[in-house]
Amino acid sequence: MDTYSDGWLIGALIALILGSAFFSSSETGMVAINRYRLRHLARQGHKAASRVEGLLKRTDRLLSVILIGNNFVNNFAATVAAILAIRWLGDSGAAVAPVVITIIMLVFAEITPKTYAAMKPERVAFPASVLLKPLQVLLAPLVWMVNGVSMMLLRLGGIRPNDQDDDHLSPEELRTVVNEAGGLIPENHQKMLLNILDLETVTVEDIMVPRNEMVGIDLEDDMHDILTTLRSSQHTRLPVFNGDPNNMIGLLHLRKLSRLLLKEDINKAELMQHTVEP
Repeated sequence: MDTYSDGWLIGALIALILGSAFFSSSETGMVAINRYRLRHLARQGHKAASRVEGLLKRTDRLLSVILIGNNFVNNFAATVAAILAIRWLGDSGAAVAPVVITIIMLVFAEITPKTYAAMKPERVAFPASVLLKPLQVLLAPLVWMVNGVSMMLLRLGGIRPNDQDDDHLSPEELRTVVNEAGGLIPENHQKMLLNILDLETVTVEDIMVPRNEMVGIDLEDDMHDILTTLRSSQHTRLPVFNGDPNNMIGLLHLRKLSRLLLKEDINKAELMQHTVEP
């Protein structure tokens, strides 16, 4: 390194810090990205989303590539920082360099890029995938070796790496997603979705109309009362019975009676002509 000037070493150190920031932000962005939105974008033909989705299918390989690259640039940056510190401060620089480079790496290569990636995962993950995909191919032998050792250690600990949780939502989790959607889903649509989720807990008694609340046409009633019921009804179909609701005669569709109800001399016989079998 004595053949390189301080300018070259400083430039290399800055490049390595930026490289570390890239790997750190990529790791957080890939992990924090919304998998359901990613899947939706991929199905819509979004190339970057499809590329990221492909990388995330083997998360172990992706993380291995990121961690290998991050450790490489971090260690190289520490070496370059130590050389610069020794040149500038002599032997005492060897003690100062680790402290300084740790603070620099924490601020510029860890906390700041990871915080940004957590807030804007798509802005980080999509462009990062352009570099990570070829790196995954380039580092494949090393990744295979590292993953092999890692999997062996996991099996020794009684953990089977292939036993992963399915990326599916339970009804309660889906309910939480709908409730927290906010303005993304209109309020009336939210209620409809939640009502669908509640269907499995609904009983027949919750749906059935009590006999005393039934709205229908009793042919034994006065014609004036029947017309009042027809004109004030909020239902499109009404049961027609004779005395007892169990004695069902048919169903009356009010849309077919719109013209008939305008007449003043309507009778029960005309109503029966529009009544169909239940």
